Amino acid sequence: MPEWYDKLAAELATHGLVARGALHPGSQDKAPAGTGTILLVGNAGPGMWHAFAAARGEGDHALDEWSVMVLDDIARRFDAAALYPSDGPPYLPFQRWALKAEPVASSPLGILIHPDYGLWHGYRGALAFAEILPLPPHDGRLAPCGTCADRPCLSTCPVAAFGEEGYDVPACAAHLRGQAGADCMALGCRARRACPAGRDYIYEPAQAEFHMAAFLRARG
Repeated sequence: MPEWYDKLAAELATHGLVARGALHPGSQDKAPAGTGTILLVGNAGPGMWHAFAAARGEGDHALDEWSVMVLDDIARRFDAAALYPSDGPPYLPFQRWALKAEPVASSPLGILIHPDYGLWHGYRGALAFAEILPLPPHDGRLAPCGTCADRPCLSTCPVAAFGEEGYDVPACAAHLRGQAGADCMALGCRARRACPAGRDYIYEPAQAEFHMAAFLRARG
């Protein structure tokens, strides 16, 4: 790995965060003007949750606020600009960047899936550098969905919210608000848990419940 990338990966790891690949954005990638290199920052498994839980504040946006506090500080010390999925409108195309930076692909659930992390990961922000820095070696692995014959993610949801036609968000939210949705609320989406990839990175119950509650708040 390039030295600059290793140094940032080590710094991010002290906060339970993961360096999620890097890219040189092109004209179609809608990066801020003057950006030569983007390093994606995210989470995988429970590491970030432990760091956040030890320092968390109050309020519905506590995780976003913690992420900004951590990444803004790192950006200042490494002469970078911190970028966030919530910046906008227009919103920054984090998924597009991820597809260029690491071996992720769209899953049948609409979530990006990773060969190691499965569906149990996310992106908390990015660090943008003016310089064109050397990139990590390309990881050409394919997403595990291509070799998954059973596709349990599409048959496990109690209200069949996931299918070939997309994601039925109202059906999912209604299920979660009822007693029958207690399992998904406490442990995370049942369809997501059915995926055989990334089993070692499944979120702990407290983290899963936090994210599920945030999902419902966003839908009123």
